Amino acid sequence: MEQLLEKYQTMGISPAVYQLGEKTIEKIRPRFDEIDKIAEYNQAKVLAAMQKNRVSAACFAGTTGYGYDDVGRDNLERVYADVFHTEAALVRPQITCGTHALTVALSANLLPGDELLSPVGLPYDTLQEVIGIRESPCSLKEYGVSYRQVDLTENGTFDYEGIQKAINEKTKLVTIQRSKGYATRPTFSVAQIGELIRFIKNIKPDIVCMVDNCYGEFVETIEPSDVGADMVVGSLIKNPGGGLAPIGGYICGTKTCVDRCAFRLSAPGLGQEVGANLGIMTALYQGFFLAPTVVAGALKGAIFAANLYEPFGYNCVPNATESRHDIIQAVELGSEDAMIAFCKGIQAAAPVDSFATPLPWDMPGYNDKVIMAAGAFIQGSSIELSADGPIRPPYAVYFQGGLTWLHAKTGILMSLQQLVDAKLVEL
Repeated sequence: MEQLLEKYQTMGISPAVYQLGEKTIEKIRPRFDEIDKIAEYNQAKVLAAMQKNRVSAACFAGTTGYGYDDVGRDNLERVYADVFHTEAALVRPQITCGTHALTVALSANLLPGDELLSPVGLPYDTLQEVIGIRESPCSLKEYGVSYRQVDLTENGTFDYEGIQKAINEKTKLVTIQRSKGYATRPTFSVAQIGELIRFIKNIKPDIVCMVDNCYGEFVETIEPSDVGADMVVGSLIKNPGGGLAPIGGYICGTKTCVDRCAFRLSAPGLGQEVGANLGIMTALYQGFFLAPTVVAGALKGAIFAANLYEPFGYNCVPNATESRHDIIQAVELGSEDAMIAFCKGIQAAAPVDSFATPLPWDMPGYNDKVIMAAGAFIQGSSIELSADGPIRPPYAVYFQGGLTWLHAKTGILMSLQQLVDAKLVEL
């Protein structure tokens, strides 16, 4: 459409880049149809849970202070438990981020003398200080929890022999990171996670299996809690918040695990009885309701990015044809300059702070300088259009989000345009 092309040109996207994008979309439309079917199923799942738990206007009322008898908060946790098919859930604005949610889950269910095992290699950067892999005050290591990890095999699969050898009488909890983080390994499917959990439980049935579910919610029709996970943990400013949740995290799982998490988050003896919602319940409910559709848009953007960039010789993880198990698309750009150019394009496409220029900086919790492009309505919301990555080989940028598919499309086109303008890509 001529009018649309003109609009893109006013935003700095050349006709050549736009036309390349349109050709790419035609090729991947059948995959978009598959994503829409998954979204429709997940939408029905969320709707059914809200109807079953009789969500009403009373659930949106704000509470302050102790938050005793907070009807909306307690009911939202029942909705989450039903969607994730778990005995209980803890869904709170007092959980500040995904790392905080994971810290609560780990510290609540590990005691001095216990050992934590990661069978998927090194955890995400910010969790390393939580565990004590990198020294930090108040780490699990400081409180007497030991740590062991089993690296993935060269082809990115589980080292079952190594895992069996690593499990011992001290092994209390296994942490499984579903998404790739700042690595270029594959993201694990729910089926793969289920296979790993069954293997571990066959060796030691009482081990607690926790899955870091960040970026994976609603990508498939089932969640790790459907295949044996004792806890699934995530952030509300990622997938399940639907772009509306202004803060928060969740832990869904067995009643025993979630009760301990509630006592750790607030105080022993208080647990889930306290914690005011501060007037954000409408956003938490509505965001969760919209999440399946928002995640579908982000997935379409990820597939579009891989199919647009791969023909230029860039290694993409997942590649252009692989199945998807989270919303993150890694593109190995090969240089710091290319990472900066890509992120400039994403920032320029943002509805907020589009005029800013992203540059690498020393970010708390990370060893390397990190560049981040994120012009979001909610600060740090990575279900919104964003791209980031550590400045280290293979200079991979991690693209994710987009509250709508069309916004994700615009951001990806502008990222490519920046690379073309910087003479790093030739059309």
